[in-house]
Amino acid sequence: MHQPTTQARPSIYYRYQVYQPWLPSQHPTPTRTRVVIAGSGPAGLVTALELARLGVPSIVLTAELQVSQGSRAIVFTRRSMEILQQVGVAERISASGLPWRFGNSYYRGQQVFRMEAPHDDNDRFFPMINLQQQYLEEYLLDACFAEPLIDFRWGNKVGQVQQHDGFARMEVDTPEGPYTLETDWLVAADGGRSGIRTAMNLPLEGASYEGFFVIADIRVDLPLPTERLAFFDPVWNPGNTILMHREPHGIWRVDYQLPAGEAPENALQPQALKQRIDAQLAMIGHAGAAWELDWCSVYSARALTLANYVHGSVLFTGDAAHLLPIFGVRGANTGFQDAQSLAWQLAFVVQGHASPRLLDNYSAERVGAAREIIEEAGKSTRFMAPPSKGFGLLRDAVLSLSLSEAFVRPLYHWRTSRPHEYKHSALNSPGDDNALFRAGPAHGAPPKNIRLAADSYLLDHLGGGFDLLYFTEADSLPQALQEVVAQTRARGIPLRVTALGRAAHVAGADQTLADPHGHVRQGWGVPASGAAYLLRPDQHICARWLTLDASRLQAALNTALPQ
Repeated sequence: MHQPTTQARPSIYYRYQVYQPWLPSQHPTPTRTRVVIAGSGPAGLVTALELARLGVPSIVLTAELQVSQGSRAIVFTRRSMEILQQVGVAERISASGLPWRFGNSYYRGQQVFRMEAPHDDNDRFFPMINLQQQYLEEYLLDACFAEPLIDFRWGNKVGQVQQHDGFARMEVDTPEGPYTLETDWLVAADGGRSGIRTAMNLPLEGASYEGFFVIADIRVDLPLPTERLAFFDPVWNPGNTILMHREPHGIWRVDYQLPAGEAPENALQPQALKQRIDAQLAMIGHAGAAWELDWCSVYSARALTLANYVHGSVLFTGDAAHLLPIFGVRGANTGFQDAQSLAWQLAFVVQGHASPRLLDNYSAERVGAAREIIEEAGKSTRFMAPPSKGFGLLRDAVLSLSLSEAFVRPLYHWRTSRPHEYKHSALNSPGDDNALFRAGPAHGAPPKNIRLAADSYLLDHLGGGFDLLYFTEADSLPQALQEVVAQTRARGIPLRVTALGRAAHVAGADQTLADPHGHVRQGWGVPASGAAYLLRPDQHICARWLTLDASRLQAALNTALPQ
């Protein structure tokens, strides 16, 4: 019988709420449902919210009675904020978080590299924003609680999972005992220690790096800006690396590498923590500063992924699908992209708009993204924590040269997480004009946001299904195009048409967005004669045309929704 703790987690800045468990005796328990999501971390919650936006109900099971302990993921990228805007929580994050765009690397007391993330007038969100994961989960939970299509079950732990022909049967344990639940699709979003992955004996591919890092969140008053700070080979921790981030509510993240051979449990002892945190504060000029510990943990750098995210009726996403180094803020940010991709493709399969082959595409795209990240993250990890004497010698040479030679300093760059481009996706239209464009987002790319007015951006008006962007100065869409749109909608497929260019309404479009100065045209590489783009429900580009007719639009939709 599963008995989750009912004691609120300790924190000096966050008030944990303990929820009542969902008990089978108090609810009707249908034996079969369409989608079950195991796990209530960021990836699982975004999956549930995106499914609901597309009209698909789900059951979310979580073994705990409260949100996760500690700050955990704290840095969220611009693309993550655009995804979180779609599920309705970006405004709360912006109001609570600390935006930033600069990162600094230091060696022997000298700043040897300064990263500047791009940011211009067309960006609604900053390149990065810091906010503790508890708040993110709280905001996502509030959105879930407001959504009638999401059945949230606290204190429900997934146990044994058996796969049958076309469905999965699982035993779910609760504080009053187990019950059986069957589902057409089980989304395994149960984190880095995924019990479902372990029970299915699925191996991860990639590399686990030697060495451990301590994360310590402390409350301390430091008169420093919200910028990433990285210290290499510091006097108090020779040969190792320290990172620092400012968090809301007066909290600072201190992240330091342990000397080789030190046991993690020893590193978390109060005296060891105090000695090292005091030394770090002294090194940055704040010796004797009073501080208070909120939370600490130990992690090792791993760059691993499942080879396939689809196993029968079980679909993996987030940390259950891959384990990525935190260098470059890749964990949760990659999980958001997983969730957004999985949700729309699963929704269209559940609703009969596409065959289960579409889920094979989800796996191919997101495994490809994970492997690209692993390749980049491996470079960062080998620099931050050299795995061998050879890599150590190379890193030390870069450190030494960087004091006097500017050409080596870009090697400090930590290769920040970025959205994957599905350049070779099976959903990209083979018969469009992608190769003829000279600019703009290409096949598989995420969308480019453009400011339309003081507080209005292009992406504010898109999302929730397929989007057809039609750049025109004409007063109406061609009738044949309108007929394809109507036929697509008659099949239940959400497709919205946005006319871009003229101020007056364009007949046949769902909305018309003026572009009097041509900013959208320029950003999307559209010539004066016009063009069109087709965006998938995750907003990635799957087709673009310099000239669009009904047959080309229908062909692109058929490619994006395999039958």
